[in-house]
Amino acid sequence: MLELSFILPYVLVMAGVTYLSRALPFSFFRKKIKNRFLLSFLYYLPYAVLSALTFPFIFSSTGSTATALVGTAAALLLAYLKMPLLVVALASSAAVFLSSFFLA
Repeated sequence: MLELSFILPYVLVMAGVTYLSRALPFSFFRKKIKNRFLLSFLYYLPYAVLSALTFPFIFSSTGSTATALVGTAAALLLAYLKMPLLVVALASSAAVFLSSFFLA
């Protein structure tokens, strides 16, 4: 069993980093942001982070790059056609499942 004195510094560092990453923008930006570049950057940042976290897992989750590409293509196509998230997730999963019979 790990002792509290061993874990506590790690928890405190994580809490400090989390607090600083949320509090620093409020201390730097007191007025409304009017810079178009910065607004655009902040608008697309969550999408970029989500993509950076998701795409590596997509290509390693099926065990076959070919089936992962089929599922990714299906998801991108349906998302481009503005289908609901549930439809995109189910259809891309079905595409991976069906392509695994033919490609793997």
